[in-house]
Amino acid sequence: MHHTTVLLIEIGALLFGLGMLGRAGRRFGLSPIPLYLLAGLAFGQGGLIPLSASEEFIGIGAQIGVILLLVMLGLEYSADELVGNLRSAAPAGVFDMLLNAVPGALFALLLGWDVKAALVLAGITWVSSSGVIAKVLGDLGRLGNRETPVILSVLVIEDLAMAFYLPIATAVLAGVGLIGGLSTLGVAVVTVIAVLVVAIRYSGPISRFMSVKDPEALLLSVLGLTLFVAGVAAELKVSEAVGAFLVGIALSGPVAHHATEMLSPLRDLFAAVFFVFFGLSTDPADMPPVLLPALGLAVLTMLTKIATGYLAARRAGIALPGRLRAGLALTPRGEFSVVIAGLAVGSGVEPRLAPLATAYVLITVISGPMLARLADYTWFKNLVRRRMAAQRSTAKPLPSAE
Repeated sequence: MHHTTVLLIEIGALLFGLGMLGRAGRRFGLSPIPLYLLAGLAFGQGGLIPLSASEEFIGIGAQIGVILLLVMLGLEYSADELVGNLRSAAPAGVFDMLLNAVPGALFALLLGWDVKAALVLAGITWVSSSGVIAKVLGDLGRLGNRETPVILSVLVIEDLAMAFYLPIATAVLAGVGLIGGLSTLGVAVVTVIAVLVVAIRYSGPISRFMSVKDPEALLLSVLGLTLFVAGVAAELKVSEAVGAFLVGIALSGPVAHHATEMLSPLRDLFAAVFFVFFGLSTDPADMPPVLLPALGLAVLTMLTKIATGYLAARRAGIALPGRLRAGLALTPRGEFSVVIAGLAVGSGVEPRLAPLATAYVLITVISGPMLARLADYTWFKNLVRRRMAAQRSTAKPLPSAE
């Protein structure tokens, strides 16, 4: 009985504190993610007030948080949109991978880490934060801008790439070997293709099977299906996150719309718990030695993200201001980076990886939204105009028609 009482006190105090942190972050235009990570650091191993009774509960909540984050991402896209974006934005996706995953892998090797840690750090530096970027674009009123579809296409490619990356990373971290890794990848590929085919051909019947007229039944059925598929995916070594993402893609129409509305509060609750849990698993005493490497990696990969957005927007025929806005908007890392680092922590890979990833995400998720706002400052606009004028003045005149 005493344990239950302490559990209720810890969970209640933690959730109330997270609510206050989220409110403070929004007041200053910051994403709450870094504040949640800091809260985890404060109450975890070596923190100010370690949470003992609620650690197991928070761990389970963190798993549910990952699942809800991914199913909500899947609900944002139909299977047709996903396939269409894959075709049109594939070159930008290749640029994105080469410019951002490769530096992360090389950085790990330079630190003397093994190949497993290099694979994990490559994923951490590769994927931008869809949640943070979507919020920043909405806050800045840029959802209707010409460069926004380019940004979203890059994010969709990254989300889809994770369906293949996560099973590979999970297999490698588990030490199953080459044959086991290829087998896991094969299962992942077959699963993704099968779900996409079913979603494209039968999304209507699947969605009609879940009536939107009964909100309670809809919430329970969607949440139950998501958790069930995520669990089956984990048993197949595909990753519960990928399973949840594919469930979201398979739902469409009014069902997807209503499910998004009903699951959003649950996602916000358990996602906050997830970020806290990641902070709980990191000892603050391990942070100072990795701050300088994390800062160097953050600066390097924010520059490569800016180049990614710039090249993708230029390929779409967007002018210089839009190219810069696209690049600056893509710099924050968040959900997936923490998910990938969490896989490594659970498998006991390089002990410095968790504090490095925590510091890295904190740096990018705080500075990213600030960088995105650069394009709205007058001095920055004037600088861009001067650059464009200089380009026009040095451009060769067209040959005369005479």
